[in-house]
Amino acid sequence: MKFRNVLLLLGGLGLLVVSAAAQDSGQSDLPSAPSSTQKASPAPKPAPPSAQTTTPAPPVSSQSQAPVDAAKPGPAPATAPASEQQSQRAKEGLGSILEPQTGTPPEEEDPLATIKHTVNEVNVVFTVTDKHGHYVKDLKKEDFKIVDDEKPAEEVRSFHAEANLPLEVGLLVDASNSVRDRFKFEQEAAIEFLNQTIRPKSDKAFVIGFDVTPEVTQDFTDNTEKLSVGVRSLRPGGGTAMYDAVYFACRDKLMKEPHAGPVRRAIILLSDGDDNQSHVTREEAIEMAQRAEVIVYTISTNLTGSDHRGDKVLERISDATGGRSYIPFQLTEVANAFAAIQEELRSQYAISYKPAQLVADGRYRAIEIQSQRKGLRVRSRHGYYAPTQ
Repeated sequence: MKFRNVLLLLGGLGLLVVSAAAQDSGQSDLPSAPSSTQKASPAPKPAPPSAQTTTPAPPVSSQSQAPVDAAKPGPAPATAPASEQQSQRAKEGLGSILEPQTGTPPEEEDPLATIKHTVNEVNVVFTVTDKHGHYVKDLKKEDFKIVDDEKPAEEVRSFHAEANLPLEVGLLVDASNSVRDRFKFEQEAAIEFLNQTIRPKSDKAFVIGFDVTPEVTQDFTDNTEKLSVGVRSLRPGGGTAMYDAVYFACRDKLMKEPHAGPVRRAIILLSDGDDNQSHVTREEAIEMAQRAEVIVYTISTNLTGSDHRGDKVLERISDATGGRSYIPFQLTEVANAFAAIQEELRSQYAISYKPAQLVADGRYRAIEIQSQRKGLRVRSRHGYYAPTQ
């Protein structure tokens, strides 16, 4: 009897050991979190041929989704819906760039997401001038032809003059050491522009000063007095990170600002164009402005009267986004440049159209708006990025 009891006891211990080993083997087969660090440990025993293996999920960008929780119990499914969801979020990226964002602001864990559905409508704001540079404001839809990706637009859905469309304006002021000698006058000219342009309960503006980093001295407001205080609080000093400032203003301010209806987004960039501190490139800053549907107007602070490398940079940014570059030859002309920008913002057209054969592939598509009347010049952004799906 005692011998039989001993055998039963030994058999029970054996079952416990086998059960624990099977549990350890099951846990070792679970995928590890992409961001976790692996500690040195003995190599696990190979699983038997009949055991089901699970393919670990691929690494995920920190901007699109949190890491997979490796400690979560339960078997992994044969298919990988988590991987598909990660891929979908990564593709969403900046969200829709074909029409202004609406609704609530994006969630904090995905700072670049905007609208999570595909649209097939492109909105373009443009200006028309005659051969003398005067704005032409009485044109009709029939006076224009739209070419999208080398194909005529399939349908024009709306067309109207936008003299009273609400504005969202970012004033970006170079506060580096290179503009110190004329900084005071430029501040006063900028304040006068804001006082003349921003309408209470309709328009909004913010102020950013930048040297090595962009600093918001006044957030979105329609209060021109607060905007004036924001401009006057700027102090020159340090290097110049102009591209970073444009990128930040488009991505973190203009793209994320909620609004109830269509708006016109613009940046007024006051700088000498010399960038020596940015983390993003000029073309990356331009691409972000195009994705945010922002028109960039530049005012050069180089008053030497000769060609300056920085002026070419400013011209490139404004031209690529449908804006205009102003190069004053003397300090008093800075105020005239601000006045010209104000007039243009109230002398624009807006057109909405459906492209032919739009594919949600994230590719850059060129736009050309052609005037059917001779002697007129149309200026708009040169293209946009198709959505991804």
